[in-house]
Amino acid sequence: MYSFKSRVRFSETDINKKLSITGLMNYLQDCSIFQSEDIGAGFSYMKKTQKSWLLSAWNVEVLRRPDVAEEITIGTWPYDFKGIYGLRNFAIFDKDGNYLVKADSCWFLTSMETGRPVRPTAEDIAPYPTVEPRLDMEDLPRKITLPENLEEVGRISVMKHHLDINRHVNNVQYVDIACEAVPEGCEICGIRAEYRKAAVLGDVIVLKCAVDGDKYAVSLCAEDGSIFANVELKTMK
Repeated sequence: MYSFKSRVRFSETDINKKLSITGLMNYLQDCSIFQSEDIGAGFSYMKKTQKSWLLSAWNVEVLRRPDVAEEITIGTWPYDFKGIYGLRNFAIFDKDGNYLVKADSCWFLTSMETGRPVRPTAEDIAPYPTVEPRLDMEDLPRKITLPENLEEVGRISVMKHHLDINRHVNNVQYVDIACEAVPEGCEICGIRAEYRKAAVLGDVIVLKCAVDGDKYAVSLCAEDGSIFANVELKTMK
């Protein structure tokens, strides 16, 4: 397992001085970036090969959100490659090694020249040996089934701070925006995200939401109805 240690910063916390959902997701994303950079498969390598791993889906279980100043360890490891997809686990631990967060993710390799998925070669996979098993967590499908009673709950224009190095809305930003549909006081304990197409600067993201018990289904759509991403947020009962 690749890992790094950190301490929850005040700038990463919410109104309850706990690590925010956005801060949590950023830690997971950063961990995979750090690993790729440290093993020589980071941004320089991607520029050379003109290939990039893009995120297709998240499944995150939040057992406990750590408090401000709490010491944490963030870890990640790839556990399988299937066709064009690479499968990767993540975890966040407290200082005693207890799980705070468990996460599963699905990635696909893309040609930076064509923007189309490509099948990974042995050279693409070699930096990521699959020597550790998959985390023991519920195996949920990548595709999120949306309810029929979705209702528009807001709109947001894509601004520069939403974008990452690809000039697309960063995957964490979709989750951050979706969290606005969850009422204050509800503790999020599960996150599923399915990414369909990239939103760019100037796009308008239409939020459509439906509630089913303890789950909030949020579809982030373009004005023409096409879907940028679907997010399902599970709250504690």
